[in-house]
Amino acid sequence: MSLFYLLIGLVLLVIGGEFLVRSSVGLSLKLRLSRMIIGLTVVSFATSAPELIVSIQSALDGFSGLAIGNVIGSNIANIALVLGATALIAPLAIDKDFFKFNWPWMMAFSILLYILLLSDNNLVRWEGGILLGSIIVFLTLLIRRARKNPEASNVEEELQETKWWKIFMFLALGGLALWQGSELLVKGAVDIAASLGIPESIIAVSMVALGTSVPELAASIIAALKKEKAISLGNLIGSNIFNIGSVLGITALIQPIQIQPEGMGLLNNDIFWMLGISFALLPLAFLPKLYHISRYKGILFLAAYLLFIYLAFSTLS
Repeated sequence: MSLFYLLIGLVLLVIGGEFLVRSSVGLSLKLRLSRMIIGLTVVSFATSAPELIVSIQSALDGFSGLAIGNVIGSNIANIALVLGATALIAPLAIDKDFFKFNWPWMMAFSILLYILLLSDNNLVRWEGGILLGSIIVFLTLLIRRARKNPEASNVEEELQETKWWKIFMFLALGGLALWQGSELLVKGAVDIAASLGIPESIIAVSMVALGTSVPELAASIIAALKKEKAISLGNLIGSNIFNIGSVLGITALIQPIQIQPEGMGLLNNDIFWMLGISFALLPLAFLPKLYHISRYKGILFLAAYLLFIYLAFSTLS
């Protein structure tokens, strides 16, 4: 029954994420936002909604390890798994501005999370406030930069013509599916972890994180197939930033997050994987070809993700 809850929860998260992405992109196109801004903000926030709902539900249910592990595992999956798979489908050309602004902010949020967790192995409300405040600063600076460098968007004509009532209908259906899916996913994951004697933190960085990263995977692959690579890459970087700033920030404000002793692998191992894979974007974007994520680099990212999952479960033996 626990596996059934887990699978149904994943299905609902995928459906909810798809509805939310479509409604968010449709809304942003009505407001005439650029492709990169859509990817970094609207699509990123929409695809981070599963992480937000799952993390809040986990923290309220007393499973803080799921909340932290979900975000760390999801950020690893976004770069190693999703970016790797996207690059295999369509190699990505990276704008120079990407490494002047977007990547440094992602690294800054990742390092900030590590520092906050390192102090006392938890995230209290004022620390959640710092993370949430940092997101507001990031968005403010991002919008200012967008105004200086306006860019027309030509994303999916069908979405540009979406009626307002459809946008809000997709938004409502997406929110409902995410809420129900998160409850089933958390229940199924916790029950499986308990029955197999697996720490909830390991379930979080693997099964739960993979499930909540499915919307990013779907959105990025669809964007790559439609030649909207700015949305694809912006979605992943933006999602990692939102996962830390808004997901953990909001969760900690609602319910302080405490890492239990059995979940210390999150700090001793998993968070370094997140930092390392995020940093790896820098050299791989310059070597051997400048500003280009090729297919073989995608294979390297995918291999790194498989190694991470293997090592995570190998600690159980």
